[in-house]
Amino acid sequence: MPFLPTISTFFIVLSAILVAIGWVLISKGKKEAHKKVMLSAAVSAILFFIIYVSRTIFDGNTSFGGPDDIKIYYTLFLIFHIILATTGAVFGIVTISLALKRNIVKHRKLGPVTSIIWFFTAITGVMVYLLLYVIYDGGETTSMFKAIFGL
Repeated sequence: MPFLPTISTFFIVLSAILVAIGWVLISKGKKEAHKKVMLSAAVSAILFFIIYVSRTIFDGNTSFGGPDDIKIYYTLFLIFHIILATTGAVFGIVTISLALKRNIVKHRKLGPVTSIIWFFTAITGVMVYLLLYVIYDGGETTSMFKAIFGL
């Protein structure tokens, strides 16, 4: 299903755009609109994750198909993105939980940090997508560990 990476990338970009909108809304004091937009951002991120995991389970991951001399740089970048995405997801869950529990003091402190991590996650995710499917032809579809580390 070659269109799934494009759809999943769309949802991660959409989530980052919604986070940015949510940030603007809260800065204007529009708390209810902020809540709705941020929950929509979370749903978008969850849709990304469901598509990504489903594709990984049923189809595998696409390995880097670009030149061998830059593969190490791609691999390091991908590992950075994975760490960033995992950190962003954990921060996102904690930040949303704090808001839903009405622990607004901690939510206000953690929210901006979470947003910045999420923006970088989305940007690096788009870069991974471009390197795998647009700039270079994707390599073979294989297991996650083999796609990342070439094992």
